Amino acid sequence: MPHPTRRELLLATAALSLPSWPARAQTFPERPLRLTVGFPPGSGPDVAARLIAGRLAELLKQQVVVENKPGAGGQIAAQGVAKGAADGYGLLLGEVGSIAIAPPAFSKLPYDPARELAGISEVVRSDFLLVVPASAPHLSVADFVKAAKAKADRTNFATFGAGTPGHFGAELFGEAGGFKVEPIHYRATGDAVTAIVAGDVAGAFVSTALGAAQVKGGKMRALATTAPARSPLLPEVPTFAEAGFPRIDFAAWFVVFAPAGTPAAALELLNRQLVAAVQSPETKAKLQEAGFSVLGTSRAETDRMLAAEAARWAAVVKATGFKGD
Repeated sequence: MPHPTRRELLLATAALSLPSWPARAQTFPERPLRLTVGFPPGSGPDVAARLIAGRLAELLKQQVVVENKPGAGGQIAAQGVAKGAADGYGLLLGEVGSIAIAPPAFSKLPYDPARELAGISEVVRSDFLLVVPASAPHLSVADFVKAAKAKADRTNFATFGAGTPGHFGAELFGEAGGFKVEPIHYRATGDAVTAIVAGDVAGAFVSTALGAAQVKGGKMRALATTAPARSPLLPEVPTFAEAGFPRIDFAAWFVVFAPAGTPAAALELLNRQLVAAVQSPETKAKLQEAGFSVLGTSRAETDRMLAAEAARWAAVVKATGFKGD
């Protein structure tokens, strides 16, 4: 029987000195994790990220640090995680805009969500409110549409950035209502909210998580929700279906991602603990109070949702003719 060569011995020794992932998975995570969110502190996504990270840290017995990387409608954060190490320690709270809308809307997008990110679980979802300044004369969706159709020029809608759900939601609403939309893209969430409150724009689509407090505080008026049922936070606000526009039914979903290539054992562990985190009674109640619908899906369910949403928003972007670059 031939003796092994020196190279074969070195390779065998190296292989024995490096633990396999199954062995390492028994101790994962061994250091703090980072959950990146593409929006500023105090925003709806940030609130969700911090509530989830707090409970997840308890379950994993490791710190989960929330890192805010706002800008470009969440694209900066998504790119950073997509290009990061596939070791399970760098996570992204990704949302519909940067994951499903951006690829068909931006031909030079510096990351490919379908190829470079692995979905772990859809944790929460937030529907949208059509809001107008509190000083606006419109008291219903019918009032708003009537006024918009009577205008000689386009109707201004504030958005939180080109290619975001609020942007294309406005386009969908304009198409359904028979009026022209002029999107006004604001770089910061606070700037857009200020514009709505000040009456600088006719309206906007804002998440229920963001808009509920503003509406309750009398700073803006909600005319309808994109949810299938009225929100318990604003039970007096009708759905778009009730208002005669059943096709206006989009939502902001939030999925925790890891870089593609992250070991399956780490993804499965993270999925189990994320589901447990959002479904724990205290965390679930806090998320609901903040305006979110709480899910906690399996990896397979998450993949199916992502595929369906990618196809849906690609069709919407194509229909509008929008190109961000």
